[in-house]
Amino acid sequence: MTMTETAPTASAAIDLRAVSKAFPGRQGRVEVLRGVDFHADAGEFVSVIGPSGCGKSTLFSLIAGLAQADAGTLTLNDAPLNPDDHPVAYMPQKDLLLPWRSILRNVTLPLQVVGMPKDEARAKALELFPLFGLSGFEDAYPFQLSGGMRQRAALMRTVIQERPLMLLDEPFGALDSLTRTDMQDFLLDVWQRFRHTIIFITHDIREAIYLSDRIYVMTARPARVRMVVEVDLPRPRTLEMVPTPAFAELETRLLNTLREENRQQEQTRA
Repeated sequence: MTMTETAPTASAAIDLRAVSKAFPGRQGRVEVLRGVDFHADAGEFVSVIGPSGCGKSTLFSLIAGLAQADAGTLTLNDAPLNPDDHPVAYMPQKDLLLPWRSILRNVTLPLQVVGMPKDEARAKALELFPLFGLSGFEDAYPFQLSGGMRQRAALMRTVIQERPLMLLDEPFGALDSLTRTDMQDFLLDVWQRFRHTIIFITHDIREAIYLSDRIYVMTARPARVRMVVEVDLPRPRTLEMVPTPAFAELETRLLNTLREENRQQEQTRA
């Protein structure tokens, strides 16, 4: 099985309308999300950026079914989002590979958790190792891999679940610049071949532009959608696009918006 032979995974459209969420705090409830509207079409790559602590990860928790919204609606393919249907695969910033399990056994873990026989899960995972550039490392342990290799293994563990919706929460934030650039290209290659719907959290404006079809800019907490930007750059994306005027215009627009948001946040605190 090669990358070119890989069949696309079924993707899904996700829609959030007027979603709000608060959590208990020492001085009462802390409002994290307020009236958030969000949409990603089937097979789209959509990024979310905003100030630190604004509620981006809370948004993921609601979509993944780890928490329930206080108000608003969440739908998947125009039907109420039901976490029991397991439509979401979630990749956090840290790879969370279990150090006592080999890479192969780490990758097969989510399949075995849902009841797939061990031999079937193993065969399915072995098909993916060449696609993720990890042939020969099936029996290696996480400490024997570089940071980029560990992230590829974590991404493989996410992809193998064949969920229609993938949530990636700053998966490259801890990587060095060169490895991060390589992983961005690798992720785009995986996405273009499997065609999951991907929602991607990042603090890196350039990364968001390079990867995305659309970018949501969140306000400070309680988070609302401040701006939605369509990224009309051709695909496949290449590094040659980064210094172009079109890319620079998007980057400047997003940077100015985030700087203005930070200034308003500082004035509110003052």
